[in-house]
Amino acid sequence: MKNYTDFTDLAEVYLEDSYVLAINERPDSVSFTLDLVLTPGHPRYHAPPPDEQYCYADALLTIVNATKIDWITRSAQTYRDAAGEEDRGNIDSLQYHDGYYDITGDWGHVRVHTVATPQLTFTPESSDAT
Repeated sequence: MKNYTDFTDLAEVYLEDSYVLAINERPDSVSFTLDLVLTPGHPRYHAPPPDEQYCYADALLTIVNATKIDWITRSAQTYRDAAGEEDRGNIDSLQYHDGYYDITGDWGHVRVHTVATPQLTFTPESSDAT
């Protein structure tokens, strides 16, 4: 088993406090649109603003080349923060087992069968990606 921090793209992020804004499923991939927490070791990290606990960046986490996608549970539940922004919760766990990713959060539990490594891309409109 590998934890998400064992993957190069995800080594310097903190998924448990990142916000899932959307989930996009295709026949061969699952993507999470995130308000992603960057840790101090990440090249895009900067000190957070005084009113924020973390450095955030808009990002897309994608698991590609899936041979099978199994949804164990799904939830349409959304949450609203003090500023009125809506999200789907967090990614509580992302682990790779022999041949599949086991991913859980407030939004549900999915198993993505693939040998591909997770891909993290930062969206151009990210105000925090400087």
